[in-house]
Amino acid sequence: MFVYRTSGTCSSEIRLDVKDGRVEELQVVRGCDGNLKGIAALVRGMPVEDVIERLEGIRCGFKNTSCPDQIAKALKAYRQQA
Repeated sequence: MFVYRTSGTCSSEIRLDVKDGRVEELQVVRGCDGNLKGIAALVRGMPVEDVIERLEGIRCGFKNTSCPDQIAKALKAYRQQA
């Protein structure tokens, strides 16, 4: 499991597993529990590149990032170390 420490959001950590280029498991620690569980369910099975494309750049209110944007950043970090 790859662990990514978030920055600028209510969530504190993203844990993910990727298999054959697809998101197999995604857990977000803290943040808006129901919404993040919903996002995790929606991206399960999706290609990493598609998840990044859809979530990157989403902002939360006046913040420069959001939990979905942090998920995209986590996937990019995973991709770099893989």
